Amino acid sequence: MSGTDIKTANPAASWVRAVLLLTAVMALAGCANMSPTGQRALSGGAIGAAGGAVLGTVAAGDPAVGAAVGGAVGAGVGAALPQIENSLNGN
Repeated sequence: MSGTDIKTANPAASWVRAVLLLTAVMALAGCANMSPTGQRALSGGAIGAAGGAVLGTVAAGDPAVGAAVGGAVGAGVGAALPQIENSLNGN
């Protein structure tokens, strides 16, 4: 051991890992009895949160803000996709 604590070496990386793990667990646990629209909103939110955490870390050094914004945008897009697909298909 070099004497450097892993937790203090890169706190942003620890945050990103924690957010990604929590998002994955919530997405897997929540999809069992959901409607297709709900599933898309949840998966969109999870993907957005993961991407937002990474971008937030790189751009501003704050993965929590990036995850919150990315999750909200992803959930909105995921929830809107079924309606968009229906209108494009003429339904």
